[in-house]
Amino acid sequence: MILYQLLCHKGHDFEAWFRDSGTYDQQVVAGDVACPFCGTSVVNKAPMAPHVAIGRGKGRKRSGAEERAQQVAENILEAVDGISREVEENCEFVGDEFAEEAKRIHYGESEERRIYGEATDEEAEELDDEGVEYIRFPFIRRRDG
Repeated sequence: MILYQLLCHKGHDFEAWFRDSGTYDQQVVAGDVACPFCGTSVVNKAPMAPHVAIGRGKGRKRSGAEERAQQVAENILEAVDGISREVEENCEFVGDEFAEEAKRIHYGESEERRIYGEATDEEAEELDDEGVEYIRFPFIRRRDG
């Protein structure tokens, strides 16, 4: 496991764990890494010395801190996956029409219901400006079908 210090294009810095540097690269390209503060997926590694947790296969046992960090990372991923499943099962997917449909619901032009989808940073800013309530959430795209 490797811990990177990340920085979004809006200046928020945060940490994230990845299996290895290749996994980080794949997830960033796929848009799977999002800022927990503003939800943008435009993120880069911040200048830092990465923390690397060396696996047991290297002839070294993990320290207690490494084990706890691994467990915390797994718990977070499980929680995010559970929330994602709950949203998928109980809300209507409206895709990239999310911002427009959220506005229609907000102004009473469309039936009130739970929806989810995708919005650009600019669309999210418009929703904020118009007082439309929503939550930005970094979905984990499951590859297990």
